[in-house]
Amino acid sequence: MKFFAPILLCAIPSLAAPSASEDVRGSCPDLPTKKNLTTSITTLPDPFLFSNGKRVSSQHQWNCRQKEISQLIQDYELGAKPARPTDFSVAWDNVSKVLVVAPAVDGKKISFNVTIKYPSTTTGAGPFPAIIAIGGASIPLPASVASITFVNDEIASQYGIQSRGKGLFYDLYGSDASAGAMIAWAWATSRIIDALEMTPDAQIDTSKIAVTGCSRNGKGALVVGAFDKRIALTIPQESGTGGAGCWRLADDTYSQGINIQTAHELVGENSWCSKDFDAYATSINLLPFDHHMLAGLVAPRGLLVIENNINWLGPQSTYGCMKTANKIWQALGAQDNMGFTEIGVHSHCRFPAEQQSILSAYISQFLFDTPSNTSVMATTVASSFNETKSKRRGVHNPEFYNVGMGKLTSSFAVHCFRTNTVLDTENSTSVRATLQLKDIDTQGQGRLVENLGNDLRTLVGADALEERSTQERTGKRRWGLT
Repeated sequence: MKFFAPILLCAIPSLAAPSASEDVRGSCPDLPTKKNLTTSITTLPDPFLFSNGKRVSSQHQWNCRQKEISQLIQDYELGAKPARPTDFSVAWDNVSKVLVVAPAVDGKKISFNVTIKYPSTTTGAGPFPAIIAIGGASIPLPASVASITFVNDEIASQYGIQSRGKGLFYDLYGSDASAGAMIAWAWATSRIIDALEMTPDAQIDTSKIAVTGCSRNGKGALVVGAFDKRIALTIPQESGTGGAGCWRLADDTYSQGINIQTAHELVGENSWCSKDFDAYATSINLLPFDHHMLAGLVAPRGLLVIENNINWLGPQSTYGCMKTANKIWQALGAQDNMGFTEIGVHSHCRFPAEQQSILSAYISQFLFDTPSNTSVMATTVASSFNETKSKRRGVHNPEFYNVGMGKLTSSFAVHCFRTNTVLDTENSTSVRATLQLKDIDTQGQGRLVENLGNDLRTLVGADALEERSTQERTGKRRWGLT
């Protein structure tokens, strides 16, 4: 059966769900080699454009593009994440509920402890869903979920720039390893999941694992989720710049006199990123990526971004960056798998009760397979949008809204295209017709992404859109377009 409908897409390809063999059929383009970057990109880079200039048009190609984005971010910002060592052992103490993870490389061996706290209100022997808390949890953990903790500072120290190269990770891979602290934590978390897979007596369901952390550890939580596809749900809390915020948006916000953390400040403060990132901290526009693309490495898995409106965290940057990132989930037909919630007027890393319902919804959806309303893109600073200041800088390139109070988002909202998409649901293929620019800014009035839903209802029909929305909420079409 084939469905034909005009769909409004904002610089997003229509990605059909792959067949069972599509992920292994064909090859990906060669990954770009590391080089000195010289091309300035003043807008948020297009996540759907390969480095070779070709555009993503299928699920398989998006998988390839994710690999490319991962490589770019490791090369220029975070450093390389090593694979699991072949020499790898695990010990489990069923009394203390401590897992000892012991990898070895070239005769050098380290070990670190992982503590598991089991659900207090659940009967039965498991296996249980679990939340790995980087640096401990600042969100309320449900009693029905196991919690997993380890000392991430022991893996890679984060007590200032002098901490670079210190910690168990560097004992194994050398103090001159390219990885910054966040990639080292991501590596350790992946080894924890390896160990849990090898230890059925630990009774953890490794298909139902979430990761969280707040502030600097929230930055780390986003990196952890981005670099391990086994993580079902990623919950970075108040991560700000270097986490949910985009570097370019932070620089623009800072230029307006707002006290926000920027890349230049961050690299002088701590060792979270690779030393190689220092060269670009004052030349962010040279990077072929930004953090909407880091978040996009999580797609289409679950991502709930929790933020605060403290200036230093950059609520303008985080909202604009994650609003843009959500377009990736939209292209995958999984937009409700990614949400953003920001509530201010509370202390840093103090979880407000108003965010409990959406947190519970994400945990229910991704750790218990209970259909829940996970649609959220909420901020207390959205009312500061001033559309008349939006500027158009090109048809295919995403761009910022440069609006009141330093509020920024991307021109996925400005440059929308009307395309006729034919979707063959039996063969899971998608054919894109010629794109035509939908001129929506002739008066210099940018159209905000909030209007996307209304535009879709006009073009597709409210009944059809509601049917699709219902299918997505019930999981019937979670990974593909209807």
